[in-house]
Amino acid sequence: MKDYLPKTDPLYDRVISALETVRPYLQVDGGDCQLVGITKDMVVDVKLLGACGSCPMSTLTLRAGVEQAIKKANPEIARVESV
Repeated sequence: MKDYLPKTDPLYDRVISALETVRPYLQVDGGDCQLVGITKDMVVDVKLLGACGSCPMSTLTLRAGVEQAIKKANPEIARVESV
């Protein structure tokens, strides 16, 4: 099991806010994403849902969309991973 920051950490709210900015674009194509946790190494784990979970372009969506939005709002984040 991964060692996640507590959900009460203020970083969670900031990451969720960043996800909210990309969520409408994912939902237009029948997908979505869910925050799973943030590790102490500043890696954000997300779960791609719906169409995003099985789309061949999901890696591009994760890197160019979700990760960029999160890192732009939270520069301390090292990377975003799909779990």
